[in-house]
Parts: sequence; structure tokens; C-alpha cells
Amino acid sequence: MIRYILTRFLRAFITIVLVVTFAFVVLRLSGDPATIILGPEAPPEAIAAFRKSWGLDQPVLVQYIQYFAAIFQGDLGMSMRDGRPALELVMERIPATLALTLPALMLKLAMGVPAGVYAALHQGTAFDRAVMVAAVMGFAVPSFVLALGLVLVFAVNLGWLPSGGRDTIWHAILPIVTLGLGGAAALARFTRSAMLEVLGQHYIRTASSKGLAWAVVVRSHALPNAAIPTVTLIGFLVGSLIAGAIVVESVFSWPGVGRLMVVAVANRDLAVVQCILLLVATTMVTSNLIVDFLYGALDPRLRHGARANA
Repeated sequence: MIRYILTRFLRAFITIVLVVTFAFVVLRLSGDPATIILGPEAPPEAIAAFRKSWGLDQPVLVQYIQYFAAIFQGDLGMSMRDGRPALELVMERIPATLALTLPALMLKLAMGVPAGVYAALHQGTAFDRAVMVAAVMGFAVPSFVLALGLVLVFAVNLGWLPSGGRDTIWHAILPIVTLGLGGAAALARFTRSAMLEVLGQHYIRTASSKGLAWAVVVRSHALPNAAIPTVTLIGFLVGSLIAGAIVVESVFSWPGVGRLMVVAVANRDLAVVQCILLLVATTMVTSNLIVDFLYGALDPRLRHGARANA
């Protein structure tokens, strides 16, 4: 068991290092922050002084080593735009992002899981076909298209809800629905597939042949086993809480981490972008670690296998 846990933590650490390294290299190949921040008409002396003050005149390898050394000391860098710690800027935006993503996650779970289970239990019915159509549409329609469609209907044509901002609770409804519908469709389809696979297993037919009520068979045998693969997708949804809000926050002018990310990328504010990517990667990896440990709780075979390998 100890070996199992250590292996998962080692993989998580390597994943975070690779993500941060990739972001570090790509950001420095995408353009000179000095030219973007100071403007193309800035004198060469000013650009050279800016690059020297931020350490951009040093070789990329030296910058990379210094960056990782600073991370292990808890220093994620300073914003080139605001002159404030990048972590401070990001932490200020997290409450606004969570105000959207946590209700959206609850909406995904409340709609997706019951719809997938019910569709699997009523395979071939009109509801089942409706769930599949909604799932395909959820995959096919990009979030920004769905967001613009909701704005057009409920903000422009009907005038029921505001189209952007964060002044009242009503401003959060459209972005929450936008984030929730796509994930709910994917979760419904995945849950339906998992349930159908479990319902076709021999132990389900054996439990039914013993005279158990169908509701008992579903609750005690089908749902726990179908939950194992479904937990994977739920873990991904939890891990993508921040990353999934980038487009939606931009469309609805929501002052969260996603919108900060877009502005920071446009301005080549390296420390802020790297801080957000590190946060996203850590969130994703942590959620995957939790999923791995939940597997052991849901499936005794995995737990006993881990003990045997310890």
C-alpha cells in the first residue's frame, strides 16, 4: 500500500514539473514581454533595461533554474504589469471563480448522474434518446457558442438576466448554466455507458434470479460498480474547475482567474500566467490522486492488489 501511494505521488510531482516546464518554455518562445509591455515604439535602451531588471536577458536555462529555485522557496514571481506578487493577484480572483465553478459542478452532478442512470435503466425509450441527443450536443457545441446563445435569448431578447459583470447574484446564473450544461451532458453519457456495461454483467442476472427486487439490485449491485469509472470523469470535472472557466469568464466579463489568465497571456505577464498554470496543474493532479484513492475504497480488488504489492 505504501508503494502504491508513493508511486502516485511521484507521478503527480513529475506531471506538475512537466506542465510548468512546458509553460515556461512556450511563454518565452511566444514573444518578448518587454516589447509588448513597453510598446513597439519604446527606445532600445528602455527595452534593454526592462529585460535586465526582470532577468530576461539571461539564458533560458538560467531563468528556468532560478524560477524553480524560487518556487521551492514559495516565491512565484512578480507581475510585470502591476508590480505585485503573482500569487497575490491570482488568490484575489479565486473566490470569484469558485462562485461560478462550484455551483456549476453541483449542477453537473445533479443533472448528469441521475439522467445517465435513468436513461440506462430505460434504454431505448424517448428519454434515453433525448439524453443521447443532449450529450452529443453538449460535446459538439463549444462553451463560448453556448454562452453567446444564452446571452442572446435570456439577456438580449427576453431581458430576464444581465449579460455580464458580477454585481448581483443574477449575474452568475448564465455563466453557471453555461459551465454546468456541457459537463452535465458528458457526465450523463458516461454514466449511462457505465450503467449499461454493469447491467449486462452475470452477477446482475444472478442477483435478479435470486428473487431480489430490481430496485435493490440496482442500488446494491449496479450503482456501486458503475460508480467506479464514473468517478474518473467526476475527478476530471473537479480538477478542471479553474481551467474550464477561462472562456466563460471572458464572455461574461466575470472577474475571476480565467479572465485574469486571458489578460495575462495577452500582456505576456509571465509570472501571472505561470502561477495560474501551476495552480491548474496542481488542482488537476490532486483531483486525480483523490480519484486513485477512491478507487481503492470503491473496488476491493484494487485495494487488495495494492496490499499484495506493498
